Formats: sequence, structure tokens, C-alpha cells
Amino acid sequence: MREKRHKHRISNPVQYLKRGEIVSMRVKDVLIKETGAKRMFPGQRHSLDTVERPTIDYGRDGATWEKSGETEPPKSHRDLSARCAQLKRYDVADSLVYFLDGSRHIYKVDDIAFSKNKRISVYPVLAGQIGVGCCKRSNRVMKKHRFSFECVLALPDLADADGRAGFSSALVQKLNEIEAVQRRGIHFGHIFFYDTSKPSDEWKQIGRNFYESRGTSKIQDRMIWLEQEMVRNLVKEHLLDQDHYLIKDGSLEYRGLKRGDAAGVTAEMLHQEQYEWVLGVSKNFNPEVCKDQNGKSNPGFIAELPFCHRTPAAMYEWSGVRYAVWYLRLREAERTRSIFDGVVKVKKILVGDEVEKGMDTERIDDLSARILNERNPVCYGSDLRWANHLYPIYLTEQFIKARYIPNESFLQMF
Repeated sequence: MREKRHKHRISNPVQYLKRGEIVSMRVKDVLIKETGAKRMFPGQRHSLDTVERPTIDYGRDGATWEKSGETEPPKSHRDLSARCAQLKRYDVADSLVYFLDGSRHIYKVDDIAFSKNKRISVYPVLAGQIGVGCCKRSNRVMKKHRFSFECVLALPDLADADGRAGFSSALVQKLNEIEAVQRRGIHFGHIFFYDTSKPSDEWKQIGRNFYESRGTSKIQDRMIWLEQEMVRNLVKEHLLDQDHYLIKDGSLEYRGLKRGDAAGVTAEMLHQEQYEWVLGVSKNFNPEVCKDQNGKSNPGFIAELPFCHRTPAAMYEWSGVRYAVWYLRLREAERTRSIFDGVVKVKKILVGDEVEKGMDTERIDDLSARILNERNPVCYGSDLRWANHLYPIYLTEQFIKARYIPNESFLQMF
């Protein structure tokens, strides 16, 4: 009887559970029936997110500084305080207009058991809320410009061991028909399947939690894809130009996304054409990748960066794309918790002549001064990362988080 039902599920997964049966079921009931799982084990449902602080990434970095990333490289730190004051004094029109941030909440909701190699193996079921928002500033007023929101699940790949065509979308459809899901106004957008193989090195480093790590990576990749999609739409609508820059919170390096993954757009089009007027500003970074003139690691050069100064811009290549990167100190070092608090990394994808010559130094100075002028007001007392925050990004982040479904309501449907 079990084998007969299993064959029916594979040949036509959409018809396995009838609509009337689905409405009154819970999420875990549908997952068990549709995936052929042995059972699900309820546990302490909880968030996998941690309290965010600006961090120093002391790990390895895939990119190293090759050479200067600007046309007239300064020999040391460059003072921008006079330029910052000049922009304020003459009330120069602000070219930093759009601000984009992506955020996600990830939860461990249950464990699910499958029969594998004649033994029962248990894996985590992760759920996520993903929000990507873009705010526009006009006449010093921040307003919502665009918002994208999705609820997703990450399951072990054994849930779709046969790789059936249409299985994921059919399962999403069934989950969205559950009355408990509809009552909470929740709509699942995607289900992702994480790899359940067990590489020895990864297992030794983080133990069983690497399943959670892989599931989290799937949800993180979806958030990155939504960020890229929002940038593409801004470009398609001709909203970005030299007078309308986009500041994106975080890196412009998209690890784990292969060429063509983003809706068929090639890596060259995605980076070189669509990111002409986009700057990535990161609160977290690895100071060890800063190199001196002899190519040796020199994190002290960033640590000694004075207030309202920038480092020279460096050029490096990552995954076939060239970047310019430099650092700015937003706050006086004596007012922060650590030497790297108050320092942000700025990154731009190089296009056209910049690929060989680097960015125009005057352009870097102008953009840097404009970013430095975003350091006030501050979100001190509201965010542990206040020293590294640009206030418009903080407002965009708060706008996104306000749209999340409350944790308790989200977890109850499981």
C-alpha cells in the first residue's frame, strides 16, 4: 500500500492531496504526506538570527588587492573634512537618492525524518521571512519606493529525492491552501532543498549545525536574488544616473550565485551595466585584506584612519569582475567601542575605462564626502551597530522589519 501511494505521488504530485483535505491540515501534515517523510519531530521552535553587532571578519577572503583603484592615488589617508563642510555650506543637491537593504528572519521550526540507507536520518526544517526594500529621498524626506516580501521553506533534499519536475511549485501551492496559513495572511513563495551529503571538513568544523547552515544559505541566496532583481528594475526604469545613485547596504560580491542564475541575466550584464550607479557600503569587513605597497597585510592602515578621512582606493578582481574598494571613518575613534567601529567599506564595480585605469579620484572624493555627511543623525541606543550605520540605511532597514509577520504568529502555523 505504501509503495502504491508513493508511485502515485511521483507521477502526479499535485493531485495527491485533494483541496478539501488540505484546508484543515497543518503545515507539517502536508510536508509529511507530500515528501514521504517518516514523521516530523516537534521541538523548541526558535529564531536562528542573532543580535547584530558590527564584526571584524578575520577569516580568509577570496579577493586580494591588486593595485591602485583610482587615477591619482594619494600616498596616505585623505582628509575630506573640508569637502564635507563645503557640500553642507552650499547646500549642494544630493546625488545619493536611493537606499536599498535586504533582511531576513530564519527559524528552526521542526525536525523531519527520512529513511536513508536503511536507517532513519533526521534533518532540520527551516522557515524564513525575506524582505527587500528600497527607499527614495526627495527634498530631505525618505519615502518607500519599492518593497518585496516572501515567506520560504528550506527542506533536506531527501524531500525531493527524485527531482520531480514541478514538485516544489506544487508543494508551495498546497501549503498556501492551508486554512491556518491563509488566516494569518501568509503566502509561501518558494521551497528550497539543501544538500544532505556530509563532507568531513565541514562536519568537523560545525557538527550537525551545518544542515542549518546549508538551509540558511539557501534562504540567504534568495534574499540576494531579490536584491539584484530590485536593482535591475531600477535600471530598466532609467531611475539611476550620475545624479541619482543607489546606496546598497552590504557587499556587491554575490557569493554562490553562478552565471545566469539571476533570471537568465549574464554576470557581465548584471554587474557592468546595471551597477554603474550603485555603491555598496559594508558595516562588516576583513581588515586583513588591506595590503601595503609591498603586498603585505596591513590592517593597521585602516585602524589608524582618522575621522572624516578615507584610504586610497584599491582595485581587485573577484569572480571575473573588477572592483574599487576604500574605507571611510564615520566617527571619532575615541567615541566608539573598538578601533574598527565607525569605519565602513565602500565598494564600486568598475565599468568602461575604469576597469584598467580605476575610478576618477575626484569622483571618489565627492562620493566619499557625501557618504560621510550621512553619518548624522545617529541611531545610538536603537541599534548596536549605530557607529557603522548610515541613517538612511537604518530607516530603510526599519521600514523592512516593520513589515515582518510577528514571530509568534508565524511559528504557530507549524
